[in-house]
Amino acid sequence: MNNIVLKTREEIELMRESALMVSRTLGIIAREIKPGVVPAKLDKLAEEYIRDNGGTPAFKGYRSPSGAPDFPATLCISVNEAVVHGIPGKNPLKDGDIISVDCGVKKNGFFGDHAYTFGVGEISEDAKKLIAVTKESLYLGIQQMVSGNRIGDISYAIQQHAEKHGYGVVRDLVGHGLGRKMHEDPEVPNFGKRGNGPKITEGMVLAIEPMINMGVKEIKHLRDGWTIVTADGKPSAHFEHDVAVVDGKPEILSTYAFIEESLALVK
Repeated sequence: MNNIVLKTREEIELMRESALMVSRTLGIIAREIKPGVVPAKLDKLAEEYIRDNGGTPAFKGYRSPSGAPDFPATLCISVNEAVVHGIPGKNPLKDGDIISVDCGVKKNGFFGDHAYTFGVGEISEDAKKLIAVTKESLYLGIQQMVSGNRIGDISYAIQQHAEKHGYGVVRDLVGHGLGRKMHEDPEVPNFGKRGNGPKITEGMVLAIEPMINMGVKEIKHLRDGWTIVTADGKPSAHFEHDVAVVDGKPEILSTYAFIEESLALVK
């Protein structure tokens, strides 16, 4: 936790470019998410866009600390009970599915990394509520990323909002610092106590990412070495933004505007 690398204004601007490339990629993917589409097709579209625009897919070839084979895709696409790290496959999406799409890019020596959870076709009211509460918890966490606060203030805000609605907050997976490496210190849990953890300071850049389950908080790892699913088989949602502390306040470097634009067009 003592290896936190603070960024200069110039570095934060370069990171914004990387984050916005992810944002635009997710906007393109948002147009294609519908019943019958194959996740592997979405992955191919994402890789082509990133490479055509001078970026490198950050997840493809990423080495697992568990000794699993290197990650084979540009996107993590996690369907229904899959929490994160789902490998895009050839099983078509179905009406009523919910999917988390997580994307990482390296550009100008810096990483961007964020995620959004989509409904496929018509989804249940329960699924809509899970998605909405998870997204709300992200923004409540971001509000706490103020100079002088602690990482635990972010964690507490996320946990309180999710658990107030009866959801399980994943303990085994966390957000993280971001910069020249995709995963830097500090870790950013989605549960915790106010006033605990490293102090939030000017120039800190975090990937804040609540992973919230409709049921229990416990998770399981699948045999592919990557996909993580809920222990009870109930759906999970995941949202992530890249956020910097600028002038003592949180500044979101990524955006969901491209996704929202695409979803409006699809409707």
